[in-house]
Amino acid sequence: MANIVTIITTLSMSAVATNGRIQAGGVYYMISRSLGPEFGGSIGLMFTVANSIAAATYIIGFCNSLQDMMKDYFNGSQIFDGGVNDTRLVGTITLIAVLALAIVGMDWVTRVQMGLLFLLIGAQVDFLVGAFMGPLDDLEASQGFIGLSSKVLSLNLGSDYRKSEGKDQDMFSVFGVFFPAVTGIVAGANLSGDLKDPASAIPKGTLGAIFTTFCTYLIYPILIGAAVMKDASGNSSIYIEYKDNVTNFWENPVFTNESCSKTGDTDENGIKVCSYGTQNSFQVMELMSAWGPLIYIGCFAATLSSAIASLVGAPRVLQALAKDKLYPGIYGFSKGSGANNDPVRGYILVFIISLACIIIGDLNLVSTLLSNFFLASYSLINFSCFHASLIKSPGWRPGFKYYSLWVSLLGGILCLAVMFLVDWVTALITFLCVLALYLFVSYRNPDVNWGSSTQAQTYVSALKTTLDLNTVEEHVKNFRPQLLVLTGSPGSRPPLLDFAQSITKNISLLACGHVIQGPQTQRVRNSLIRQAYRWLQRHKIRAFYSVVEGNNLEEGARNLFQLVGLGKLRPNTVLLGYKANWHKCDRQELKAYFNTLHEALDMYFGIAILRVPQGLDYSQIIEDEDTPVVMNGNDGAITQITEDRPGQSAANQLTQDGTDSEASTPPGSPEVERAVVSELPRPDDGQKRRASIANLFRGPGGVELSKDVLNNITMFKRKQKKGTIDVWWLYDDGGLTLLVPYILTTRSQWSGCKLRVFALANRKDELDMEQRSMANLLSKFRIDYSDVIVIPDVAKKAAESSRMEFDQLIHEFKTKSTEEISKENEGILISEAELLGQREKTNRHVRLRELLLENSREASLVVMTLPMPRKSSVSAPLYMAWLETLTRDMPPFILIRGNQTSVLTFYS
Repeated sequence: MANIVTIITTLSMSAVATNGRIQAGGVYYMISRSLGPEFGGSIGLMFTVANSIAAATYIIGFCNSLQDMMKDYFNGSQIFDGGVNDTRLVGTITLIAVLALAIVGMDWVTRVQMGLLFLLIGAQVDFLVGAFMGPLDDLEASQGFIGLSSKVLSLNLGSDYRKSEGKDQDMFSVFGVFFPAVTGIVAGANLSGDLKDPASAIPKGTLGAIFTTFCTYLIYPILIGAAVMKDASGNSSIYIEYKDNVTNFWENPVFTNESCSKTGDTDENGIKVCSYGTQNSFQVMELMSAWGPLIYIGCFAATLSSAIASLVGAPRVLQALAKDKLYPGIYGFSKGSGANNDPVRGYILVFIISLACIIIGDLNLVSTLLSNFFLASYSLINFSCFHASLIKSPGWRPGFKYYSLWVSLLGGILCLAVMFLVDWVTALITFLCVLALYLFVSYRNPDVNWGSSTQAQTYVSALKTTLDLNTVEEHVKNFRPQLLVLTGSPGSRPPLLDFAQSITKNISLLACGHVIQGPQTQRVRNSLIRQAYRWLQRHKIRAFYSVVEGNNLEEGARNLFQLVGLGKLRPNTVLLGYKANWHKCDRQELKAYFNTLHEALDMYFGIAILRVPQGLDYSQIIEDEDTPVVMNGNDGAITQITEDRPGQSAANQLTQDGTDSEASTPPGSPEVERAVVSELPRPDDGQKRRASIANLFRGPGGVELSKDVLNNITMFKRKQKKGTIDVWWLYDDGGLTLLVPYILTTRSQWSGCKLRVFALANRKDELDMEQRSMANLLSKFRIDYSDVIVIPDVAKKAAESSRMEFDQLIHEFKTKSTEEISKENEGILISEAELLGQREKTNRHVRLRELLLENSREASLVVMTLPMPRKSSVSAPLYMAWLETLTRDMPPFILIRGNQTSVLTFYS
């Protein structure tokens, strides 16, 4: 079973190892680059510990063999007690010697390993010769060595598990102790950085080693089982007495447990046992050999060779792990010394871990845990090959062809099964260790890009799900507000993006739209995209970013509306900032803003316009280190400009770096082309997580921003004070005006705010009925609200002072005759005829302002149905004057208009 596991694992490992150049790190490098840093990081750390424990295990085995030799050939000589304390002393000295050899360098390690190999081969030849020679005297025969015999083989066939070390043994408990003997398959992989051609050497060397050891482990037990009895007392006199008096040699009393009473040997329970035979003695191979001491020398060579390989390999895995910075505090172990970049610091750490295990002094106690650690890593090696083959990434082209994804899957499952069959407690501990390390690395979210199969799986899953979504019929119950936010560069308008995320987070699509005027090189576009996503990641906003070119804002926005999205993953609502400088900006710019609203409505988008008292555009206040310089300078974003903020540009379209504006440059003036900002060094993960709000947002030159400015920038990130969200549901737009504020109340930032719903009454004498009807409607929609208020007199004539304020807003745009409106000025001047035709709507909006001031002045947020801008009926300045009247000097205010598609339903 052990060799089935190792053969399958080696086939998988060979496939992974030949799929490109393997660098230092061995198994860790292969798993991390195949399955990603989470799996690689967890196994890399555990593999380092496992090899450290393995080094101790092999040295303990060396000490046990040395004690046995002292007992047999030096009259039982001992240092302290001939047991654990001797193991601790000799093991510590041996470990120091192995450490010194590793520090000297790989050249000496190779020479010593070659010498140990020759000793090991000599010991095996000695065993084979002795097995065929048979016992040399009656003493050896009395100890169970009969010589090769088919009868002995038949007597030894079948299992005979007994109680040992205080517990009943079985196949899997024995497997747990034996399995470390075959874990050397990764020794070559761990030295991948020192191999000339690891892609060729790893599969050839490992498969050759497995074949050799498999033959050895298969032949030797057969020879032992055919030559040595299970139990023997070692009493030569009894053997001689009965040798010629029994018909069958196996009937000699020396080979039965009854005869063992004469030897005086007892177990921990006082029961007489035999001291010799395959069931009782660990020196069977020495007994069978032609010259016993050479077997001990072979044991020394095997254990020391494995200990050296483990102590040399573990630090190199740790060194590769430290270089990748997956765990804090271990980067110091990445530094090497000498021409071979030997990980001396790693040697010291592995030495300390191994020394701690040697002090335990019990070989079998650590073997089971060691087996589980190796099995866990083997399982992931198999899963790496299976997963990469299953995903069918074009980059998966291993040079080693003798593998199968299903065999690899079987190998991975087999490793997991054996882990729990050997010892479910240690298997559970191993599993929890892997899980904890996996979650830790996932939480740190290392900024690496290794082209792992998990990345390929993400693509395949996303592609399949997106395609499957095309066949899903749309249903009102599954409606989600999918937002296209006209942000320009994301870093310029943080409050707008934060508000959008509070609507879409974890439930729907969020896309940032950026219009740049004039043609740009692909290099500039790539820089914009890369840096926008970096900003989004740093601020923990899950969104897409799309940048388009356009001769003007209107054209660019139209392109965005048509292009953003894929399949059913398309925006259905456009969110933009309110244009607070509409009465000061260039009139063509105002017209472009107004026409953009029409473009969105024509394409059946819902529209949301956000206004906050402090403004949304901070491009001139925030210095974003990731902001690139665009050739033409205009980002073409629709944004809110606050007219009261000092230093705020009067132009709507700011330059990308926030230091200039379109208004300051004569129309058509060429702009100086600047070099694209190169990719800046990224802060490490620890710095990103320690970054405070003050570090995320800095002023020009890196100066700290004032507390008030920071509060304004992060107003929608913070938890809102207890208050109300006032919803003025004036028109039936499909329910979007109700759905958005409901979603907000489910967010932690707005959880302290209650919904108040305002509606208009058709008749003043039916207020109670209208209120009950509205409350019933909200209940059917399952919208939690605190109050329903019905407004009866919205058509009432507004106060004179309010009308005078409105007239002042539109004074500069008024013209007496339509004949004065040229084609160039069409839509940006207000004629007397237009004012007359829209007087009722104008009065309605002025009256609504009075009601807003009366009812919602202290609200945390005001949500109102957006007035419909009728084409060819309402000019841009008149429409903007309506919006200005509704939103000026109010709390954060969002105007929403659905596309008349129902987004709420009564039914389950």
